[in-house]
Amino acid sequence: MPKHENVSMSVIRRLPRYYRFLSHLKAKGITRISSTELSQKLGLTASQIRQDLNCFGGFGQQGYGYIVSQLCDEIGKILGLSGGYKTILLGAGNLGRAIANHMTFESDGFKLIGVFDNDPNQIGVTIGGLAVRDVAELEAFCRKEKPAMAVFCVPRSAVEQLGEMLYGLGIRNFWNFSHYDISLQYPDTIVENVHLNDSLMTLCYRISNGRTKKQEDELKQKNSADSTVG
Repeated sequence: MPKHENVSMSVIRRLPRYYRFLSHLKAKGITRISSTELSQKLGLTASQIRQDLNCFGGFGQQGYGYIVSQLCDEIGKILGLSGGYKTILLGAGNLGRAIANHMTFESDGFKLIGVFDNDPNQIGVTIGGLAVRDVAELEAFCRKEKPAMAVFCVPRSAVEQLGEMLYGLGIRNFWNFSHYDISLQYPDTIVENVHLNDSLMTLCYRISNGRTKKQEDELKQKNSADSTVG
């Protein structure tokens, strides 16, 4: 699959939303949709959708729209969802259990192959179809299985040491639910940081200031108009 190194992350971050919505349409048996119809369903402009998709080639036909199954499959390829990247999860507490049990790793490009914890009460418990292993086994397991990605569901205090070990074992990709920024220590890693508290505080701000989606859209339009005039 060709690399798209010059595509902005803002475009990349919209692709999973397109994929999720198109998968839903595909499951409902809908075969064709226009960019205008997509824009109405997703709350984006038709122009934005066309620009995003044009970053990866032409998928639609003028006057006909997009073939839902084809566009869904193409976006899946762009996202690399068939990669099956071997994944380990560190931390079998409440968050780790929820992720292991409810995330659809295999349909999202990954394969969960190991779960680790240092709590004797968690070791041996089955989550996500896997028995939780003692973190003492982590190094030997990684040398044998060579996972490509690690999920951190452990406290910040544990990430620095675990991150150093995993980096030393060649792991460069992390889904990070801790508050430790791995990429500052290891700038050649690929990290997706998920800060649930940040999201909650952002929601608190929006509630406190009454910032609805309609108001956000109006503000974007105003800012866009102001920048055009300037």
